[in-house]
Amino acid sequence: MDEPFLDEWVPAHQFGEHAAEVIRVANALKSSAAQRDRDGGTAWHEREVLRNSGLLALAVPRDFGGLGADWPLILRAVRRLAVEDSSLAHLFGFQHLQVASIRLFASPEQQAHYLGSTTEHRWFWGNAVNARDTRLTVTRTSTGFELNGIKSFCSGAQGSDMLNISVTLGDAPGDRLFVAIPTQRAGITVNDDWDNIGQRQTDSGTITFDRVAVSASEVLGPPGVASSPRATLRNLIGQLILTEIYLGNALGALRDAVAYVRERARPWAMAGVAAASDDALLQLRTGGMWPRLKAAVLLADDALVEFERAWQTGLDLSAQARGEVALRISAARLHAGRTALDITADIFELMGASATTRRDGFDRYWRNVRVHTLHDPLDYRQKALGQWLLTGQLPDPYG
Repeated sequence: MDEPFLDEWVPAHQFGEHAAEVIRVANALKSSAAQRDRDGGTAWHEREVLRNSGLLALAVPRDFGGLGADWPLILRAVRRLAVEDSSLAHLFGFQHLQVASIRLFASPEQQAHYLGSTTEHRWFWGNAVNARDTRLTVTRTSTGFELNGIKSFCSGAQGSDMLNISVTLGDAPGDRLFVAIPTQRAGITVNDDWDNIGQRQTDSGTITFDRVAVSASEVLGPPGVASSPRATLRNLIGQLILTEIYLGNALGALRDAVAYVRERARPWAMAGVAAASDDALLQLRTGGMWPRLKAAVLLADDALVEFERAWQTGLDLSAQARGEVALRISAARLHAGRTALDITADIFELMGASATTRRDGFDRYWRNVRVHTLHDPLDYRQKALGQWLLTGQLPDPYG
């Protein structure tokens, strides 16, 4: 059974037949999350927990041996895991982002190979598609292509089986080549250089490519990257993953703070009460957090439903419809990000100075959200919403 606090926010029934496994994995990650956040590095054991759970195949269609789950289920699972371990939730979410890339960009033959093998061999996918990092170059060879250079923010690359890689071809946002190759390919070096304040076990450092050979069959397509409004749904999955990570951290922070106040905090002398949970000011602060977080969850759930509708529309998805779901996702991400930043910082006002120990590690929730909300500034999400309201212009599909 899931714990009562979380039944309100991420009830087990949302995961259908996968509920027991999602909760089992979440509980397995919870037991060591604070210690591993202090340690940093690669969570080898926990990655294997994810691999052995079978949940890495949630986004793989049943036709290819996968679990064929819908996106609301997958992304709520990201939320649930992020309550306990934001780094592993990030890797879990990005696994499904790479699977989506295959489903959106690859030819039918490539889909059969990559998706079937993901299920059969329990592949863990790594990510090397940071569009803003243009240091990776590609040249044509007699047998295909050659990659040289560096990619940053390569989440999950350490210890992965396969890599999704993007390389810029021109100035247009959609003018990119997507490549899927084994991580152990000659010339690939996954660098252990991720040392940021949050998301400390996401292995999001750099990869160096030195004369890495790529065959023509490993370049995804057709249809390829910029083939339709549907293809740009990949960007929206990335936005939804970040939204769910924000919510998971905020939920974890509030849950831990409530438990701390009930069980460990001492009341302020001026409160005139015997128990911290009876302090009127703490009740006031806590009561302000609940509706903001509830609103953020409802916005996110609305965005998940609309995204799934867009996904199921297939190639008939119009640019207008794609833009409208992007607005909902922007609103959800904006509110979730700002709410999570506030809650993960304000919990210390509830718990007091004794809660700032490294042993408890309650600061990890704020650090995780702070790193991710800088992925691209929330102000630009807000601007896109305002621009649409005032001018009718829909968001950039590559934004």
